[in-house]
Amino acid sequence: MSALQWGGRFGAAPDAQLLAFGSSIEEDLVLAPFDVACSLGHLEALRGGKIVSEAEATELTSALAAVGVEIRDGIFADYARAQPFEDVHGAIDARVREIAGPAGESLHAGRSRNDQVATTLLLYAIDRAHAGARRAHAIAASLIARAQEELEQESVVAGCTHRQPAQPVLLAFLLVAWSEPFVRAVSRFAAVARAARASCPLGSAALAGSSLALDRKAAARALGFSRPSRNALDAVGSRDVALDLAHAFVRVLIDASRISEELIAWSAPAYGYVGLGDAASTGSSLMPQKRNPDPLELVRAHAARSVGAYAGALGTLCGLAPSYQRDLQETKGATIAIAEDGLATLDAFERAWAAVSFHRERMARAAVAGYTVATDVADALIAKGVTARAAHALVGAAVAQAESEGRAIDARDLAALAAKAGIETLQAPLDARTSIGAKQTDGSTSPDDVRSQIDAVTAELASLARQLE
Repeated sequence: MSALQWGGRFGAAPDAQLLAFGSSIEEDLVLAPFDVACSLGHLEALRGGKIVSEAEATELTSALAAVGVEIRDGIFADYARAQPFEDVHGAIDARVREIAGPAGESLHAGRSRNDQVATTLLLYAIDRAHAGARRAHAIAASLIARAQEELEQESVVAGCTHRQPAQPVLLAFLLVAWSEPFVRAVSRFAAVARAARASCPLGSAALAGSSLALDRKAAARALGFSRPSRNALDAVGSRDVALDLAHAFVRVLIDASRISEELIAWSAPAYGYVGLGDAASTGSSLMPQKRNPDPLELVRAHAARSVGAYAGALGTLCGLAPSYQRDLQETKGATIAIAEDGLATLDAFERAWAAVSFHRERMARAAVAGYTVATDVADALIAKGVTARAAHALVGAAVAQAESEGRAIDARDLAALAAKAGIETLQAPLDARTSIGAKQTDGSTSPDDVRSQIDAVTAELASLARQLE
């Protein structure tokens, strides 16, 4: 039982298989550097309360620094796996005791794994929230850069609803729309980091605080928290920030998945809107001609997996009373899995997106297919005093007539509509660029408004970048 942090009241070692079943060492090795930081913070609480001497504090600081080096160099992971530790926190405590000798026996004074895990998880959340924010920022910036390029090219595409052609839009307009969720994701991740720093659980001990005079304010300051947590029972059982981190990753992965789905469809010959370069394509083991958008398909799958893991974490918490329960170990694992996989998935999405090229001529030909200017014709009737319902019915009938004749709406239809509506003449956009230029509302696809949108997103990204420094 030497690998465990408890055992004095037990007469025999636990069942080895049950101990292995309860171990989280593999999933939380990623927490190792944050646990070392947490222990250094706890050391400040011990020092401030005069629970350890300065000499002991110096030895413990040195031992924790040595463990930090072993973690950095990959040595510690082998050590942790070689013994039946319950988790990374116990493994680090054991290693510190080996290095520091007698002084190491004092590191855990006044501390429970309950407040230790809660604090370590917050430090991890801060780090991964910053990483997620930087990744989302990079993707948004890339999308906006491409939007600027396509605005200069005046590229057009059919905007769709229900997967059906709806109205012509600038490709730049669509790319700005793709960027917006990633801009929001940056803010969402930043909010997670702020929430994580709000209060420090360390010193809450198991659930009731400690009888030792721990200097909790010193620990909070050392770790970059605003203050110690107010209530020990709440502090050890709360996983709000962990869930917020998981939620932030789930949300941004859903956004990446939706864009991936669009690009997958667009890369198919039936659309032919985009090409996916060799760097982000795979082939078939049987069919020599195949070019498959596998990375984008896997982005979809990983997003779905993150949703499932997040739902599992929520479901676990539903059945738990306040305070610490061992079930919380599973929410920790889910949070880590979502965050680590989320960063990898965003990286894959960004790399795949960099390999996308647009087939502008194909997009332009399809921009007016499916009578996408019909709404402009209806709007032109409304501007002449025809009611919205009547205009809708008149243009719908004109579309049906043109479709039966296998042609697009043209000037003949405008003349016929004017006659039916009892107006002298009717002018309306009949091509994609005229339709796009006719838009007047804020947030529309008109070139001037899209230019303003690009400028606004660029400014917001610059502001967010300064906050991430």
